[in-house]
Amino acid sequence: MRDPVEAFLRYQAVERGASAHTLRSYRTDLAQFRRFLAARRVGRMAEVDARLLRQYLARLYEAGLSRSSIARKLAAIRSCLAFLTRRGGLPKNPAREISPPRLPKRLVSFLPIDEATLLLEHPAAARDRAILEMLYATGARVAELCGLDLADLDRAGGTIRVRGKGAKERMIPVGDAALQTLDAHLGACGQADGPLFRNLRGGRLTVRSVHRIVKARSRAAGLTRRVTPHTLRHTFATHMLDAGADLRLIQDLLGHSRLSTTQRYTHVSADHLMRVYDAAHPRAHPEGVPAPSGASPGGTRATKART
Repeated sequence: MRDPVEAFLRYQAVERGASAHTLRSYRTDLAQFRRFLAARRVGRMAEVDARLLRQYLARLYEAGLSRSSIARKLAAIRSCLAFLTRRGGLPKNPAREISPPRLPKRLVSFLPIDEATLLLEHPAAARDRAILEMLYATGARVAELCGLDLADLDRAGGTIRVRGKGAKERMIPVGDAALQTLDAHLGACGQADGPLFRNLRGGRLTVRSVHRIVKARSRAAGLTRRVTPHTLRHTFATHMLDAGADLRLIQDLLGHSRLSTTQRYTHVSADHLMRVYDAAHPRAHPEGVPAPSGASPGGTRATKART
């Protein structure tokens, strides 16, 4: 193949349905790796071996990059080399011999119910309110939200069709509150087709614009913590799990390919765990009598866990 990196990017775009953001990241990371190879007079990707990859990672560490950035760059190279191996450009993928840097486990950032309610109910323009409600109601990724068209909305059925990673589609229920804000938004702009959310010039709203909207609305609502569209996705999953939703159901709604990705939300549900424990265990209380179902007495563990 004439240019293996361009062939890889075309494959990602056409066959894998990678987003524009993902393609930009791949292109940037692979261009940086090629500059490293050129400095060592390595002209072809087929000449890459594990020794060169280790030298490149060492260079990235010396440059002070974070482990997450290094892991992302290695993942891009690994994916490209795997593609070349499948197409016969390499006898084997040398990146398989390289272990990615161990990443610290980060706590999932989410909004408590009272802060989520404050954000969603604070006065805002119809479009912005609909964006916030849809992010919280569906758990959609910001790129998925921006890619929505009016044709994806089934108003009568209360669902929306979302195109996720790898061009996979999934149907997500939309709550009444979100549907009402959508009705107000669509009524105000008079749309009949095309993108569900548009910018002031009538074009499709961008990911960057949605980030700005969420940041501005959270500040206007008086929230001091950093809030992003992904915060609302985490909030959706956490609140669903706390309310007793099945983990596999949440996996399907979020569009996760692996259950392990969804399981990171389980650790934030200690409140729910303590309520279940207090209600069920015969010796959870001084009196030795389980609390009534659904109750959360002032002296229970659930209350103490929140203080």
